[in-house]
Amino acid sequence: MAEVQDLISFSKEFRVTGFSNAVDVAKQIAIKMDINPLFIQKRVIHRKRQFDEDPVEEDVILSAEESFKVNYFLYIVDQAIASLTTRFEQYQEYENVFGFLFTCDKLKFCDDDHLKACCSRLEAALKNGDRSDINANELYVELRSLNSYLPTENMRPVDVLNFLKQDDCYPNAIIAYRVLLTIPVTVASAERSFSKLKLLKSYLRSTMSQERLNGLALIAIENDILESVNYDDLISNFASKNARRIALFK
Repeated sequence: MAEVQDLISFSKEFRVTGFSNAVDVAKQIAIKMDINPLFIQKRVIHRKRQFDEDPVEEDVILSAEESFKVNYFLYIVDQAIASLTTRFEQYQEYENVFGFLFTCDKLKFCDDDHLKACCSRLEAALKNGDRSDINANELYVELRSLNSYLPTENMRPVDVLNFLKQDDCYPNAIIAYRVLLTIPVTVASAERSFSKLKLLKSYLRSTMSQERLNGLALIAIENDILESVNYDDLISNFASKNARRIALFK
């Protein structure tokens, strides 16, 4: 998020001061390509005003360079800034809720008041009506106790979760880390699933059951894992479930 904010700040500064530099670079490229580095001024066409129209102020006539700056340069830069701002709002919200669990260092250097506030914010995010997946006070006690048991090296959330699974003393912390590692922060997975769905369920397969569709989609999406599966072991395991299957595969 810090890098995204730096990029947004750079784009805002580039909007104010970057046009002249961009024009200079474009002119150098144009000269190398043997192109006349000049903005072509188009003839201004004035619309004929009818006799019953109210008099209006004449439109401001811009030079070719100023017209390019207003209609193209500033428009594109503003679109980039708006896209960066809206695109990463979900990341910002994700960091506000789960940021204190990203690394062990963040967790260890949190003071008591900040950690309590983070736990309360996480409880509110995982709350539905009067029920919540975690208890903020219990999570705070667990995390404070966990700091003294974690190894000294900086661990990732998945490493912390594997460490917690060795003991059942931290139920709220386990739930918090599970949600942290499974909540989608982008729509890439959903888009990937829908793109596979178009290939799997066509009009020729309109009567496919939901279970079969889920299985085929999972196979298509996790194709890399599927290629590493030993089919002989899979068939043997399938056949061992029933005596009739063993006879069938023999």
